Amino acid sequence: MDLRYRDDQLAVRDAVRAFVRERIVPRASEWSEQGEFPLPLLPELARVGLTGLAIPIEHGGAGLDALTTALVAEELGAGDGSIGLTLAAHNSLCIGHVLTAASAEQRARWLPPLAAGTYLGAWALTEPSAGSDAVSAKTTAVRDGDCWVLNGQKQFITNGSIAGFTVIIAATADRRLTAFGVSRENPGLVAGKREKKMGLHASDTAQLALQDCRVGDADRIGEIGAAFGDVRKVLDRGRIGIGALAIGLGRAAVETAIAYSKERKQFGHALAEFQMIQWKLVQSRTELDAGRLLIHRAASLADAGLPFTRAASMGKLYATEAASRAANASLQVLGGYGYLRDYPVERIVRDVRLMEIGEGTSEIQRIVIARDLVAAS
Repeated sequence: MDLRYRDDQLAVRDAVRAFVRERIVPRASEWSEQGEFPLPLLPELARVGLTGLAIPIEHGGAGLDALTTALVAEELGAGDGSIGLTLAAHNSLCIGHVLTAASAEQRARWLPPLAAGTYLGAWALTEPSAGSDAVSAKTTAVRDGDCWVLNGQKQFITNGSIAGFTVIIAATADRRLTAFGVSRENPGLVAGKREKKMGLHASDTAQLALQDCRVGDADRIGEIGAAFGDVRKVLDRGRIGIGALAIGLGRAAVETAIAYSKERKQFGHALAEFQMIQWKLVQSRTELDAGRLLIHRAASLADAGLPFTRAASMGKLYATEAASRAANASLQVLGGYGYLRDYPVERIVRDVRLMEIGEGTSEIQRIVIARDLVAAS
């Protein structure tokens, strides 16, 4: 692995960092209190290329590789986990599935408006009784001439109530999974209640109901019954993004703690002078840097066209858990002030917890890694 980043990658990272600090950080707390995604921000996100990160240039996107996309995800996480997660679902999951399995005609039809931020995308896999066990999905797709009729319910869908386009995963007659692209205008796709969550309040999470939802066969993504393999490929790349997002959240917490420890005085000394405080900061920053390297290794393997499933799971597992530890340690450095909403650490502690759950829990990552280790031995 070459640890040097290209000049163009650093230029993208720095441009996103500047945008995040100017346009997102000052309002992150406000958006969290409002409890909904700020849709007026969407055109701004599109103008700086954040709604089409991996979409090829010919379809209006930025055409970024996996490593550059990971650098972008970290900066978004350092600004606001809610905005970062919203864009992760849009880019890594929804668009990721289209890039993985859609036909050339479908790409030409769906990718330009997604890249332009005309609307957000969503990806509907999880169900009330089928989370990590995706093959147990009960949402059905029944062939009816040139159409498919979808029925069922999806749960925990990021962007669910605000997306203009959703990739739906359903089971055909043989219980194998098939994917479909469904527009918001389809009367059979009904957004249910928006979930009230522990954190990430400005990220939309909703139930989706499919009620005799008719979808033309032209909107079927990939081969009939082949979606399970496509889902695994989408999740592998999505885990790189979630890991990078977590590193950004943890980094923001530690940076806040460092600044506070240099200003806050106890017993006549700045907190930063006390070894016990220094060690908390050192441990957190070291683990975050290690997590970043694991994530960037997985991204580099993906860009090189090499197998990266195990590397992605290792990266997500370590990075997300390290970020949670860093956020909690940072709150401890701030003491009582860290528990208040006056500082961003309180919000980060709540937001970062989801990173150990989304795109496969830490337990699932351990299963994926173990299976690969055993198979390789």
